[in-house]
Amino acid sequence: MNYLLTKLLTKRKITKEQLDETERKDFDRWERILSEGEVTVESIGNFCKAQIGAIEAKWKNFENVNKPELVIAHTIYQTILGALTANKVERESLERYLNNLIK
Repeated sequence: MNYLLTKLLTKRKITKEQLDETERKDFDRWERILSEGEVTVESIGNFCKAQIGAIEAKWKNFENVNKPELVIAHTIYQTILGALTANKVERESLERYLNNLIK
């Protein structure tokens, strides 16, 4: 168990077993987040790929009214993923493109 979470439970004088189902889910999620370590380029890439997959799965729902928002989100994740894997020249071009989008 993570040191911070242990300290929190100790301070509140409770054990993990005393948590209800919702609290335990939150606790487990917090524990997983804290145990994952540092954010890396690889973990960002994996996150972007997972988000792209989730967005593409939502596109299959023809009743989804948020398709424009999904296209935008998909484009953003694809752009980030491209920036992580591009060579230097492509990276510079992509950075200029993203900076123009921000302006």
